[in-house]
Amino acid sequence: MGISSYLGFSNPSIRVYLVDDHLMMLDGVSKLIGELDGYEVVGRATEMVAAIVDLRVTDVDLLITDFQLPDGDGLALIRRVKKHKPNLKVIMLSMYDEAHLVKEILKEGVDAYVLKRDSHHELVHALSEVRAGKKYMSDDINRMILLSLHEDREPKSLTDREREVLRLVAQEYTNKMIAEALFISERTVETHRKNIFRKTRTSSLVGLIKYAYSNNLI
Repeated sequence: MGISSYLGFSNPSIRVYLVDDHLMMLDGVSKLIGELDGYEVVGRATEMVAAIVDLRVTDVDLLITDFQLPDGDGLALIRRVKKHKPNLKVIMLSMYDEAHLVKEILKEGVDAYVLKRDSHHELVHALSEVRAGKKYMSDDINRMILLSLHEDREPKSLTDREREVLRLVAQEYTNKMIAEALFISERTVETHRKNIFRKTRTSSLVGLIKYAYSNNLI
């Protein structure tokens, strides 16, 4: 049995779909994959919603997506698409190398994580490993995760802006209200909220408020 059949790929040529809001990146990756034997790009999109619609009617084996998209993020895209294509292989090609974000993405069943700053060789290697049914992370990502394992186990201190967001959360402000009060975007508010939960190691609003009061943060 060939590799493609073993992985559920019915076509000897791996059908690849690309998602990135930078056309130069799309063109570059398309060209790279087009020069490889056994792969073909069957579709591409610059936005999450367009990709979701297209992927429902396109026969695809492998999705290569950026994390940051104009109308959402790669995690939301993966979750939506996997509902219809649970066996779809996924490579995250991103500029983000924060340990907590990478770990969150890997939990969604991503098969490979490659940084955009890495060489084309890294992406080619990732394609080969994923095709063989293996997981792959670029060298920089591996080093970053290893370093994160040695970080201080105590909760990290919040920044001044995170404290501001926390105080407003405690006052039952919505993300929209917080964004208007602090003159920032709702997406930035959501990022701050995620960082606050991560740093305080709480998983619920009640737990967060208890932590904040016990540590004199509000």
